[in-house]
Amino acid sequence: MEGSKKRHLAKTLTWRITATLTTMIIAWIVSGDPMTGLTVGGIEFFVKMPVYYLHERAWYKSNFGISGRRN
Repeated sequence: MEGSKKRHLAKTLTWRITATLTTMIIAWIVSGDPMTGLTVGGIEFFVKMPVYYLHERAWYKSNFGISGRRN
């Protein structure tokens, strides 16, 4: 696996943990129920991880905002 893919996978995982914890806390505060926070966070973790990874890879392949770079 090329270095950029490993980096994107690591970045995806660390971001997903950070974002999921934030979502769980917000869902808990809004609902008043910690189990709702855990449920929402659990679903979100597995749904958004591949979405973020694909988004990150698309941006990596894009030349948007980068002068002089070719794919």
